[in-house]
Amino acid sequence: MTGSGEIALSELIGALSRALDLAEGEPPGHAARACLIGMRIAEELELDPGARSDLFYALLLKDAGCSANAAHMAALFGADDQVAKHTSKLTDWAKPLDAFIWSLRTVAPGGPLSARADRLRAIRNEGAVTRSLMRARCHRGAEIALKLGFSADTADAIRALDEHWDGHGQPRGLRGTEIPLAARIMCLAQTVEVFFSARGERSAHRVAVKRSGEWFDPKLVEALRAVRSDAGFWSSLGDCDVSAVEPPDRALTADEDRLDRVAEGFAAVIDAKSPWTHEHCNRVSDIAVGVAGLMGLDAPTVRELRRAALLHDLGKLSISNRILDKPGRLTEDERSRFHRHPLVIEQVLGQVASLRGVAAVASAHHERLDGTGYPRGLAGADLSMPMRVLALADVYEALVADRPYRAAYPWDAALELIRADVPARLDPDAFAALDRLVREQAATPPPDLTGAPPSLRPIK
Repeated sequence: MTGSGEIALSELIGALSRALDLAEGEPPGHAARACLIGMRIAEELELDPGARSDLFYALLLKDAGCSANAAHMAALFGADDQVAKHTSKLTDWAKPLDAFIWSLRTVAPGGPLSARADRLRAIRNEGAVTRSLMRARCHRGAEIALKLGFSADTADAIRALDEHWDGHGQPRGLRGTEIPLAARIMCLAQTVEVFFSARGERSAHRVAVKRSGEWFDPKLVEALRAVRSDAGFWSSLGDCDVSAVEPPDRALTADEDRLDRVAEGFAAVIDAKSPWTHEHCNRVSDIAVGVAGLMGLDAPTVRELRRAALLHDLGKLSISNRILDKPGRLTEDERSRFHRHPLVIEQVLGQVASLRGVAAVASAHHERLDGTGYPRGLAGADLSMPMRVLALADVYEALVADRPYRAAYPWDAALELIRADVPARLDPDAFAALDRLVREQAATPPPDLTGAPPSLRPIK
């Protein structure tokens, strides 16, 4: 990102939306295809450019709150949260019988009947909790949109994504035109895309018509009928070029400050994925920047390192919380899946030419100097100093934080554990700077920052 000047914001958010697709268990390009469908409906409705711009970014960021309920959903259902989320989108969960059948098929897959019955009773008993989780997801997504600098209308649309025309949606039970028009379009576009990708165009249109007047605004379904006759449009959805549908006179760009905000916003999405990694990306960022400063790295390099640190665990959005929050040893298959998560950031940010440097640094945070790291087994000269600093910061923060399989280490014990890997696996100069940074912070009485942002609170 350093020295990138301004890039098209649609290119950046469009790329990052692919990470949200993975978190939702959807095939790559889900949000982009929903965006193309929603914007095509907006064209039929002849929305003004301002409204279309708000809708455009709401469609790409509709799942920004997806990580807020992942951990509880996995625990409650005893199932892969991504599988559960995907199959729920193919279910009319507003109908009690359909929701029950979906729950019966989803809970504790492969488990004994008694365990599955226990899960179903827990879901029934936690109805209010489940509704609050849906509310948290919607509100969290809206907060992220505002954090990224988008309009209140964009945030309101994300907040009302799961409201239904007949008032039986979530989280507030809004009805009819109480629901923002952009949210009504998004609800329809999302559902159409899910069925289009899973079962084809005919099934997608059939569901839209069937749920007209229930889930969907009938006028929007009529607009979709007009779109259906455009065979070229449906065959073009595989391209996923969202920049083509952004209102040209409202096209937004991302300067250096906006890029920082985007990195901070998506760090919040990542850190919400698991209660065990709450604030992890922010903490790693603070540590990496502190170490880099003591080492005398130049300002542009430190700024790029900070962004890489904030985004380094983007790939964890692709991993089920059944793995991330597992208290015991991972199976070989689970370990293999976990070891692939650093590649996701390259797949996502690699689409944006000016961000490939950030992606390269971020994806190397589990590599080691002796080549024993993952995912590529890079070694020695393959690892730049920012990569080495980030790897060290990630290890230290993980050690001083609680994990499902162990309690946090005190700062001095964490340093001693790391010292055993220096210089063979971790960089000695970076470690010397970390040692100094941590000891100076430990010797300084912490200020009263209980109400401050997480990034300003002391490292453990």
